[in-house]
Amino acid sequence: MKSDNSVLKASSNHPFDIIQGGMGIGVSNWRLAQSVAQQGQLGVVSGTGIDTILVRRLQVGDIDGVFRQALSQFPIPEMAEQIVADYFIEGGKPDDQPFKLLPMPDLDMDRLRQELLIVANFVEVFLAKQGHDGFIGINYLEKIQIPTLPSLFGAMLAGVDYVLMGGGIPLSIPGCLDGLSKMEPVELKLSVEENIDGIEFSHRFNPKEFYSGELNELKRPKFLAIVSSEIVAKTMIRRGSGEVDGFVVEGHTAGGHNAPPRKTGSEEPASFGVKDVANLDRIKAIGKPFWLAGGCASPQALEEAKSKGARGIQVGTAFALSNESGVLPEIKQEVIEKSLNGSLEVMTDFQASPTGYPFKLACINHALHAKSERRRDRICDLGYLRELYYKGNGKLGYRCPGEPEKQYLSKGGCNEKTVGKQCLCNGLAATIGLEQTRKGIKELPIITLGDDLSFITKLATDTMTGYAAKEVISYLKSNKPVGA
Repeated sequence: MKSDNSVLKASSNHPFDIIQGGMGIGVSNWRLAQSVAQQGQLGVVSGTGIDTILVRRLQVGDIDGVFRQALSQFPIPEMAEQIVADYFIEGGKPDDQPFKLLPMPDLDMDRLRQELLIVANFVEVFLAKQGHDGFIGINYLEKIQIPTLPSLFGAMLAGVDYVLMGGGIPLSIPGCLDGLSKMEPVELKLSVEENIDGIEFSHRFNPKEFYSGELNELKRPKFLAIVSSEIVAKTMIRRGSGEVDGFVVEGHTAGGHNAPPRKTGSEEPASFGVKDVANLDRIKAIGKPFWLAGGCASPQALEEAKSKGARGIQVGTAFALSNESGVLPEIKQEVIEKSLNGSLEVMTDFQASPTGYPFKLACINHALHAKSERRRDRICDLGYLRELYYKGNGKLGYRCPGEPEKQYLSKGGCNEKTVGKQCLCNGLAATIGLEQTRKGIKELPIITLGDDLSFITKLATDTMTGYAAKEVISYLKSNKPVGA
């Protein structure tokens, strides 16, 4: 597990022009990333909620044994064996029975909880890297901070080539990658609401507490910051704790979370405008490679991105609807059919996400997304999007705007932050078929897509069979303008 200088040298050239977006929870799974990497492009797995995904895969029986096989390759056997003993169910749990929940991540996580994060990230990257010599990345959200350090360590144990992070300004991550690569203790500064005493709170992680063998060095993955503007890109260069190897410049037409729009006036409703378009000339002047994201799923967009100085593009939605992604096949089919007949609606919801960031929602029959029809129970039992807040006397608390209002308000939260909130953690897990069951009722999926679905007419010639990730790449690199 020592650094491979040949791999490091090759990856420094970024020999790909297409990045497959790292879509969570479990949409960008190992099969999708592996397929993309086999075509010479950057395959990316999502690290968001991956610990929950692993234990649920084990609870439904790991029918083909692929996850237990990957667990058997983990370099600390007893850690992986404990997870199998705790969560694997031969033949799978009864369909009407709930999944066993993990303790929610917090600063007081015990050793077993941190081990789960390490092992789960290892498994997803390990599987994605099999069968090719291409590049695999992993994507995280800066807003989800407490699981980050053990997650990074697990991914690095599997030899991950790239780390991508957005959903905030990840200033600490480059330095953490440096430290973990040397098996040194690392520290991640935490964002804490209402911190009137100005106390600095951090999560500290020492890899040698979990790996006591002779491993002294890990490959340091390249770091790509996902940014929405030249301001954020420059901030990463000036204030980042280590080397930033490039940027993904993501526009507000992309699926999932978007950066909040710049304020235009206190009385105006939230909306995106010309101020929210990144200045590519200024980003190019920084001197780092960059890829464009958001509405880029066409050969024309790839060529246009290169003409503007970008190395290439990042594409999410086209891969999310491919056969290899984690999205349930019936959901993919309905999205494709509705897109082809013009009845699919994709909206930017400025209230749905507990993070406070805008979030793209697609309205299909599997779930009710229109604001007037939301009937989701308010809940927070996975806890990834909880915010930290200061309770006084040096103590922290945890709360989520998506939990029951009374519970949130009792922790000092304000009522306006609860309006329209949904549990993205549970809804997105349902989108990949790992939905929780409560009192016999299954969680409804939440579907997020980008605004631009024009690629569907080029790829989905048969709505029943769909299309493969390989076909997405062939289309993007076909050099045929849209409509040709």
